[in-house]
Amino acid sequence: MKEIIDVELKARKVDFSRCKTDLLAVGLFSDAKGLDKLCGELNKKLDGAISQLTKLGDFKGKDETSAIVYGNANIGAKRVLLVGLGEKKKATLNTLRKAAANTAKKSVEMKAENISLALHRAFGGQFDLSTMGRIIAEGTYFGSYRYDEFVTESEDGRLDSLSVELIDSDSAKTKKLNKGLSSGSIIGKAQSYTRTLANRPGNVMHPPALAAEAKKMAKSTAGLSCTVFDEKQLAAKGMGGVLAVGSGSENKPRFIVLKYSPTSGAAGRLPTIGLVGKAITFDSGGISIKPSAKMDQMKLDKSGGIAVLGTMKAVAELKLPVSVYGIIPAAENLPSGTSYRPGDIITTFSGKTVEVQNTDAEGRMILCDALSYASKQDCDIIIDIATLTGACKIALGKYMAGLMGNDEKLIKQLQTAAEQSGEKVWPMPSGDEYGKEMKSKIADLKNIGSRWGGACTAAAFLREFVGDKKWAHLDIAGMDIFEKATEFSAEGSSGFGVRLLTSYLMSLV
Repeated sequence: MKEIIDVELKARKVDFSRCKTDLLAVGLFSDAKGLDKLCGELNKKLDGAISQLTKLGDFKGKDETSAIVYGNANIGAKRVLLVGLGEKKKATLNTLRKAAANTAKKSVEMKAENISLALHRAFGGQFDLSTMGRIIAEGTYFGSYRYDEFVTESEDGRLDSLSVELIDSDSAKTKKLNKGLSSGSIIGKAQSYTRTLANRPGNVMHPPALAAEAKKMAKSTAGLSCTVFDEKQLAAKGMGGVLAVGSGSENKPRFIVLKYSPTSGAAGRLPTIGLVGKAITFDSGGISIKPSAKMDQMKLDKSGGIAVLGTMKAVAELKLPVSVYGIIPAAENLPSGTSYRPGDIITTFSGKTVEVQNTDAEGRMILCDALSYASKQDCDIIIDIATLTGACKIALGKYMAGLMGNDEKLIKQLQTAAEQSGEKVWPMPSGDEYGKEMKSKIADLKNIGSRWGGACTAAAFLREFVGDKKWAHLDIAGMDIFEKATEFSAEGSSGFGVRLLTSYLMSLV
């Protein structure tokens, strides 16, 4: 299979106008009065080409826009990419991240072998340079990503690698930028890894294959260990939820437990974190089968579990001094003569019984076993992430994930991490009134509630399995995929959750 584009990043001291590169990227705000010092100097050497574009209105500096000016004998760059940053008063770190992604995406489309980024210059001293280095690295990986590993012939002839440098004429600034590049590269690579695994189809990435990938990743990553329970071990442990969902498929379910054990003694002063991710490697809905339209996208129903896998990779490579479990229940939800049925009563790992009213409400059936397991591993804080409900997508659209939980401090910490990572969330309720809807007359619980508030009742169901632990739930339905390419991303998996969860874990240190 074809490898994804290999991205290499570094910071370098160089005069902007003398920098020899295929593409030099600079940022402009839409509400700026005239050109800043850097763009002014470039404009002079380009015989007024930048100011001509802006005066004609062909480039206004709006968010998610860009324009190209071709170089001449006065500068070293073959092209200058003007990247729109929107209004300066609204600028955030995510503005910079998206600008870097926009640049990287354009460079791949143009088959540029090397690009030089001076995007940070437009922000002046608004943000810490090291932080900007990390953000630019994250955005560069995000924008340059393409999923084409099964394309055997391609007319676009895309390059195998991209060389990226952050440039500044001040060596003190490049030193600070470079400090953030290393962590940003780790996070960016982890998210690209996540996107690749999530994009792989169900015939390639089924539960045993995902378990094998987790073992392979852990073996090659210092500080990580991996344990996998097969269907026989699941039965012995009484994990009825995972077994029920996977009962209709020839690809038997797996329960993946990753553990990151830091070498630093500081971990003893920090809480042990349990990350739980739903990994339905393909979701047909089971006997309660889904409509055929867009069912191919159900290969992405494993996105929560894959996000946990990618986060564990990032945490270990960042060498964070915090103990973390990554728990990934994996199953394939298919209809067959051995499938679980509407009306079945399942005994879960916790001992609680669940009446199945809809086999397409399968995510909560595997998560309940995983949440109980995390609780029994003495995790102080448990965070689950899942493409759980269409109701959440109806409520919040494709713009942010739903955030529920039982601890206000944890919810606020995740909101802060969301702001820092650019992966947006919105708090939603999941209290007792929603929990009452999940009570069954013939079992402890049922797996669906009424028509209304489906994301909230689903979260209330999960809440029943965390005991007294601090817990938060991320419903990422709608956030897992770009159905069409955007200015800063190719279509396919978004890898949502890796930056968010990693930012949260970094904030604990």
